[in-house]
Parts: sequence; C-alpha cells; structure tokens
Amino acid sequence: MFRILTARHPGETHVALLREGVLDEFYIHRPAAPDGIGDVHVGRVIARVPAMAGAFVAIDDAEGFLPDTGGAATLTEGSYLLVRVTRAAQGGKGPRLTGRLAPDEAVETPAGPVRRLRPGPTPLEELQAAYQDAPVAHGAFPDDVAADIDALATAAFTLHGGMHGTVTPTPALTAIDLDMGAGTGANLPKASAQFAANRDAIPELARQIRLRNLSGAVLIDFAGIPAKRRAALAPTLEAALQSDRLKPRLAGISALGFAEILRPRRRPPLHEVLRGPLAAGLAALREAAATAAQNPATRLALRAPPSVIAALQSHPAALADLAHVSTHPLLLRSDPTLPPERCLIEDARA
Repeated sequence: MFRILTARHPGETHVALLREGVLDEFYIHRPAAPDGIGDVHVGRVIARVPAMAGAFVAIDDAEGFLPDTGGAATLTEGSYLLVRVTRAAQGGKGPRLTGRLAPDEAVETPAGPVRRLRPGPTPLEELQAAYQDAPVAHGAFPDDVAADIDALATAAFTLHGGMHGTVTPTPALTAIDLDMGAGTGANLPKASAQFAANRDAIPELARQIRLRNLSGAVLIDFAGIPAKRRAALAPTLEAALQSDRLKPRLAGISALGFAEILRPRRRPPLHEVLRGPLAAGLAALREAAATAAQNPATRLALRAPPSVIAALQSHPAALADLAHVSTHPLLLRSDPTLPPERCLIEDARA
C-alpha cells in the first residue's frame, strides 16, 4: 500500500511517500541546513517572558521559544537545560522547544556551553518509523511522481472535475481559495452541481494540504455555495483528513463559510523550503546535474544574484556533490543585475 522513494541531488535529498502508487507526502532534506525537528540541545535561558507564558532559549545557531507548559515556568535567565525541538523555525518565528524529554534523551547534565547533543530524525527516518512495512527505493523518481512534485512549486493546483485551488500563505494562517471550472457539473442543476463539485474535490484538497505540508490554521473558501450550506461538507472533509498522519482537526465552518482546519506545525511548509537564495541555488545545481548527465563534456557556469552565489559558497558540500556527477567544475558567476533567486545555467565558454 505504501512505498517510500528517495532521490539524491546536490546538497539535498528528496523523500516521497506513495500511497497506492500516488504521491501522498513529500519532503526535502538538506544535510547542511536541516530543519532541526527532534534535535536535542543544551540550551540557555536568555529571557523570561511572563506575558507569553514562556521563555526564549538560545540553542545552537538559533533562539527558540520554550512555553511554561514545556518546562519554562521554574527557570531563570542564564539557566542551562536540555531541550528538544518540537517545531521547526517557520513563518518568521524561531523553533518551538520542550524541556519534557524522554529518559533516553536526557543523556547529559544540562551545563554549558550551548550546543546540539543529538540530531533528530530525517524525513526518511521519520517515514520509515511511521510506515515500517513500506519498502524503500533509491534513485530517480518515476515521471508521474516527478511531475506531481514539480507542480508543488506553484500556488495553484487542479482538483476533481476541473475545479482549481490557490494557496495563499499569510503570517497568521494559510488560505485556500477554490474556484469552479467552466465545465464543472454541467449536467446538473446549478446548486447541486456546485455542492457536488466541492464535495468531490475534497479528497484531492486534503492530499494537497499534506503534500505542501500546510500547517497551523488553514482556512478553505469553498466555491459557489452559500455559507449556510457549507456545513454539510464537514463530514466529507473530516473523513478526508483522517488519512493524514499528523491528525489535523476540523474546527468547524465559520459564519462566513470558511472551513477552519488546525494542522499541527512540525516541519516547515513546502513553500518556505522552496523559497530563498539557498533553495534557488540548489534548484540550479539540479539543473546543472541533469545537463551534465546528458552532455558530460559541457563546461557549465551558473549566473546568479550575489545572494545565491553566497548561499552556495556557504554550503560547499552541495558543490562537491555536483562535482561527483560532472566532468568539469561549475563556474560561479555573480550577477547583481539579475532579479532575486533568478539563476541561469549557461555554457562556461560564453
């Protein structure tokens, strides 16, 4: 029923979970820039914030938030303690921490300096633990899986019957707007067609939420149905959410007709993973690797904004990975005239 696929690329590994042959979860793991989920640290309290019912704690290369319910209530500034990362940094906020560790995690006395003691599970390790009977295959993804993954880079997606969805992240929540296709339910009365189209789109909608790892508050605006009728979609939506291993909860349908879902925050949402200078640089390295595989004799150059070049230079392992599959080293050309994250793979002789 389940299969796990992994594919190595310069500087990162792509991990996919297939359910009945269909892509169901997708993650990108960057060894030089992991999301930190599950890491155990020696941390130091740098500020108690009673108004927030917690404390800010310095950990290795970050500042996390430790709520009072996670062990901050009795701490004072300057205290050292063992903490585990329960939620990766995302949405402009630092990681969430807990001081409630299992006995096998509390392996050291919490004394300084601040440091990481133990890394958390990678996405592959996490999926293997969750789906212990699932076989794991390594290598290039099948074309249909690769196409599904490529589509995740855009905010829009297609649903059953020609409907469309659009994802709009905000600092407070993620909104998903559904729109009817021109031919949706053409053979049914308008009201029945709109209701049926939204209902039939829900399983794929729930899958898109998983694939994109949308979390926190997720609001769905169904298409063309009066607010008072949308509550009738709740059972179908709740059933679709049951297959999500993070166990999201439908909080209800608001007075304005929005379906309100609360999905636990853990790893960063995919739209954040795919954004930024490092993500742009690694995407360019994937393109360079594919070009080099087709024509090993070609000498390639990467023309990119200075921020992208700097990000790659700060992650030399990614460039080293590319060197293993390319006959010639990649020439880096910094071009401040390019728009942010715009990268060009070109002939190095040009």
